[in-house]
Amino acid sequence: MNFLVLATDYDGTLARDGVVQESTFRGLEKLRESGRKAVLITGRQLEDLLTVLKRPDLFEWIVAENGGLLYCPRTRESRLLAQPVPRFLPDVLRERGVHDLAAGKTIVATWRPSECNVLETLRDLGLDRQIIFNKNAVMVLPTGVNKASGLIAALGEMKISAHNVVAVGDAENDLPMLTRCECGVAVENALPSVKQEADLVTKADHGAAVEELIQHLLQDDLASRVPNLHSNGMLLGTTRAEPKQAVLLPTLGQSILVAGPSGSGKSTVITGLIERLAGAKYQFCLFDPEGDYDGFEPAINFGNPHYAPTPEEVLALLERMHSAVVNLLGVSLEARPAYVSEILRKLEDLRARKGRPHWTIVDEAHHIFPADWPAESVILPRPPQSSLMITVHPRHVKTEALAAMDIVIAVGKDPHETIREVCRSLNVNEPQLDSLTLDRWEVLVWFRKRAGKPFVVTVEPGKTEHKRHIRKYAEGDMRDASFLFRGPKGRLQLAAHNFNTFIRIATGVDDETWSYHLCRHDYSRWIRKIIKDDALAEQVERIELENTSAQETRNSIFAAIRAKYTAPE
Repeated sequence: MNFLVLATDYDGTLARDGVVQESTFRGLEKLRESGRKAVLITGRQLEDLLTVLKRPDLFEWIVAENGGLLYCPRTRESRLLAQPVPRFLPDVLRERGVHDLAAGKTIVATWRPSECNVLETLRDLGLDRQIIFNKNAVMVLPTGVNKASGLIAALGEMKISAHNVVAVGDAENDLPMLTRCECGVAVENALPSVKQEADLVTKADHGAAVEELIQHLLQDDLASRVPNLHSNGMLLGTTRAEPKQAVLLPTLGQSILVAGPSGSGKSTVITGLIERLAGAKYQFCLFDPEGDYDGFEPAINFGNPHYAPTPEEVLALLERMHSAVVNLLGVSLEARPAYVSEILRKLEDLRARKGRPHWTIVDEAHHIFPADWPAESVILPRPPQSSLMITVHPRHVKTEALAAMDIVIAVGKDPHETIREVCRSLNVNEPQLDSLTLDRWEVLVWFRKRAGKPFVVTVEPGKTEHKRHIRKYAEGDMRDASFLFRGPKGRLQLAAHNFNTFIRIATGVDDETWSYHLCRHDYSRWIRKIIKDDALAEQVERIELENTSAQETRNSIFAAIRAKYTAPE
């Protein structure tokens, strides 16, 4: 389940004229039986609410006073979520002509048209308070306190993310709550401004609308309604075709495959997506086979070449709502499928109870879900729902794992052939594909379950520089993309399969050989074409154009490489 919590307003939503129908209570009982929880969020004072609400036990938490007070029906304990009302404020308001007044622990409430009088009083007293409207009601609360802040406090007690919540309401004071959740719903009788901002609008009104929403939750966890959400989505980029439109990827419930050859721009796509996931507070667990994401700031890194974290350690971190990068360099290649599968199995219970981590990200997926792994093996056949898999070779990925991907993003040369490779591996019909060449930052996107052909998208890159392949380029084995020192007469065959080897060989070759490649701009060309580091390539190219000695250009190029790739941590 993605939606584990239903957050609902009381007056005008759950209740009509202050009364909740028995059928609505039965709907809340079915919701609880499904393993989900309900949270009631109201502008009413708690004492007033409990005199009219027959079944407070159906709610895991109650947030009263429009976010100012948190109440647990099980223990009947409450605590303030905001500063209390200044003792003198109600008396001063009454003295100034605001007579229809109710004061709670954190809230002072009255009715229109007293808002101007209230605002002038707050200004004259120098109080840091805000006015919130609930149709004709006027509520005075500490600045920053609203239904969204109250909901977040309740979710904190449950250790559940707002991305696993659907909220329903009818009035303007519900908007912060509706927009803070993964799915905000307006009942049919809601204000037009609320309907406009909501993701979904019910056909029914009041309590019947809540029953309708519960029915959709029980039926398919809103799967049939989520594609209609207009406010949520993870930005991928904009269409190449005019008129240009933003392309959003579903944030929950669908899985994505990013495929293409090495150095084709997969890291640009992935880094941007992960940054936006982290920025929106989606929790992820990323399996990193090559240490490419070492130090990636939105997450806590686990593991190194000499240490592999236990599944229990990873689970404990994710329980605390942190995102994790699991470095697999300390796990042998042949042991990685079983190792990752064990962690994913440990996470199944957490995902069932808390709906997170929201995303599982598997780099080099052909190593974790290999196509040639025996069917009777202990590895999982596919990643969990809402997964992001990255691979160079789709045909080397287990068929069940490929079949779980709803969206394919092809990068690099001949992206149409990458999609064909996916189709052949799955034994499915190909979509309409045209041969095309992608420009920089472009990808070919195929929504497998939607009608229409794949289309080109200009991706929105990440804001921080990704340290992709730094260790690989410094110390790894790039034999298929080595720099070859041949010399002016082609007599040498000295292959440098990483930057460290390049520096060692370049230090030993004669000045004639070094200068031969320097004048041909072979060094900058290798860095631009193979390493895909345009910034370093431009720096090296400037050095190649300098009219200095062979040793001086050696030292300058070595320094530029070491500053980024081979300097000690």
